[in-house]
Amino acid sequence: MQFSISRESFLKPLQVVSGVVERRQTLPVLSNVLLQLSDSELSLTGTDLEVELVGRAQVDSAKLDGETTLPARKLLDICKSLPEGSLIDISVVDNKVLLKSGRSRFMLASLAASEFPKVDEEPGSFSLNITQAKLKELLDATSFAMAQQDVRYYLNGMLFEVGEDYLRVVSTDGHRLAMETVRLESTVAETQQLILPRKGIMELTRLLADDGEEIKLTFGANHIRVAIPEFTFTSKLVDGKFPDYNRVLPKGGDRVLTNDREELRQAFSRASILSNEKYHGVRIILSENELKILANNPEQEEAEEVVAVSYDSEALEMGFNVSYLIDVLSTLQSQKVKITLSDANSSALLEADEGSEALYVVMPMRL
Repeated sequence: MQFSISRESFLKPLQVVSGVVERRQTLPVLSNVLLQLSDSELSLTGTDLEVELVGRAQVDSAKLDGETTLPARKLLDICKSLPEGSLIDISVVDNKVLLKSGRSRFMLASLAASEFPKVDEEPGSFSLNITQAKLKELLDATSFAMAQQDVRYYLNGMLFEVGEDYLRVVSTDGHRLAMETVRLESTVAETQQLILPRKGIMELTRLLADDGEEIKLTFGANHIRVAIPEFTFTSKLVDGKFPDYNRVLPKGGDRVLTNDREELRQAFSRASILSNEKYHGVRIILSENELKILANNPEQEEAEEVVAVSYDSEALEMGFNVSYLIDVLSTLQSQKVKITLSDANSSALLEADEGSEALYVVMPMRL
């Protein structure tokens, strides 16, 4: 393998692909990135056996096609340190790789490309098209509620539910739930549910751009593949059953509070400063057109915020984890927020006053 490529053309896909490569690996080859050259197109592949990313770049001149693997971090650090606009020459010499640029010369150890694990091609059972911006919006609106390292492994990811005319994404950590639905055509005959792992969601969010270009999502029995210009993302699916989110959604709440979203977010943020650092609990007291937020901590410090709100039901007192409320109010894009409650022991349902199908559920706390 022998080729020349500009630093900028090489660096962009290398940075993205290196993102999935773990520093500590049981298999040495997993610390490497796979380089494959064919007909002046260079593809770079990184994987951790759960998520695979393939980036593509055009080389300036291709002298000899081939493939090899190189240490991802070292290769990235070298390319970052080279001057802007420089040309990089790469060639394989006796099981090592020589990288030259200007007066700089690096000899890197390589491992055989045949050792590099590949995600098995599997026939796609169904697919759907969605714009990058819409998918990014769905993930941004819900990913914060995913669990982290929960023993219920199926919560450490996001549910993708695909029906004939909709895509719904749901995430929950057992204390809160985030859900959003978008209307679109798919090729499924009956509703399908699949769980993407947390790392896959994070890497996919990083790849997506805020543009209206359509991309294709292909769901197989064990993998999801997303074809994005210049990149192909593949992730294993979590083998498990997601909880029935319909049972979590509060029904029949008759106490409705509406207010400016940003005003509420700021009030909760200020009160949170003096909340218990471990539990983040705040007490809310609702009365006619008024919301009082109370926080205290073991140092006997107290905070009180009073906000004028639109509320004309019976008085109500509840406790919440203030961090969960702030997360929702920071994620919602609308000017006003609508909060539906039923009693002190039932979950709160938060949603945009208009213009969004996103729904958020936050469980109460005993204080």
